[in-house]
Amino acid sequence: MRLTDCHNIADFRELARRRLPWPVFDYIDGAADDEVTKARNTSAFDSVDLVPDVLAGVAEIDTSITLMGRKSALPLMLSPTALQRVFHWQGERAVARAAEKFGLWFGISSLATVSIEETAALTQGPKLFQLYVHKDKGLNRLMIERCQAAKFDCIALTVDTIVSGKRERCARSGFTSPPKFTARNLLGYAMKPRWGLDYLLREKFSLPNLDTHVAEGTGEAVSIAGYFNTMLDQSMDWNTAADIRAQWGGTFCLKGVMSAADARRAVEIGADAIMISNHGGRQLDGSRAPFDQLREIVDAVGGEIEIICDGGVRRGTHVLKSLCAGATAASGGRLYLYALAAAGQEGVERAIMLLKDEIERGMKLMGVTSVDQLTPERLRWR
Repeated sequence: MRLTDCHNIADFRELARRRLPWPVFDYIDGAADDEVTKARNTSAFDSVDLVPDVLAGVAEIDTSITLMGRKSALPLMLSPTALQRVFHWQGERAVARAAEKFGLWFGISSLATVSIEETAALTQGPKLFQLYVHKDKGLNRLMIERCQAAKFDCIALTVDTIVSGKRERCARSGFTSPPKFTARNLLGYAMKPRWGLDYLLREKFSLPNLDTHVAEGTGEAVSIAGYFNTMLDQSMDWNTAADIRAQWGGTFCLKGVMSAADARRAVEIGADAIMISNHGGRQLDGSRAPFDQLREIVDAVGGEIEIICDGGVRRGTHVLKSLCAGATAASGGRLYLYALAAAGQEGVERAIMLLKDEIERGMKLMGVTSVDQLTPERLRWR
């Protein structure tokens, strides 16, 4: 199977599965407990149908939006994800360059394998920093100050990782950051020598946004669950979020909002945007899908705050359905992570191109020439 055999996100997933050691693939692909919520994140889009108009004159269409003050060529964001250097040696650099090429928002995690400063130098495109609030307040403050100096466009405070979900695939494989080779998983790594050579012989793995303050995850192997449960601040509350917003002073987003009441609180503390997200089903299994919650949240705060439907997006029509239901944009992580793992920057660019084509084709077949015509009247709920 080659990159040219990938014609949708599911194809990229299969190519990534073939090229990655199984502990690494399971880290990307896996979710919490029975992985019910992960599956629902995508299947939720099947609960509605698009209603097209015809004879609408769609020779010229405009897919662009303005999101958090910056123009995006598509109503699609590449969500921040951690540890990308593990999936492919190009890591976040590949995603940053691909996002800039297509004019899209993208984000890096606090647990990124490329620094805040290098990311800012890589691209002039819109970029956000996903902030995990650590117990070490000095580390939190330093990351915010580095984002200010690097002129990031937004900070997205992650609010759904007070404790880690139980990711059973990672428990079985013993996956850690950085990867630790053990008797349990050594064969899985050894069977993928190309990945192994890239990981061992290219740039050394590190977490440069954290390594001034912590060793865990950078120089000391630790499970992601162990990191979240020991390093992150479980006392974080709405006052913490308001304080971070004030300290940052720029465009501010909350990532992980799932209830209308919390969306209302986000408006009250002056957030500019919310990402309706359940962390890709990796935290609370059995929770609602972002798309399932979208209408309720739009009814509560629509027009007062920008709303990004994050998670489960695998098709351009999923993006269109999100906008019809009231979202400002849609976003996802696995939709480009599979492609990154499969083929680096070239893979990410191909994945974005396929989604771009699907969005454009879907708009034309629906008879709309701009995204503001994607209204609730164009959906039918089953």
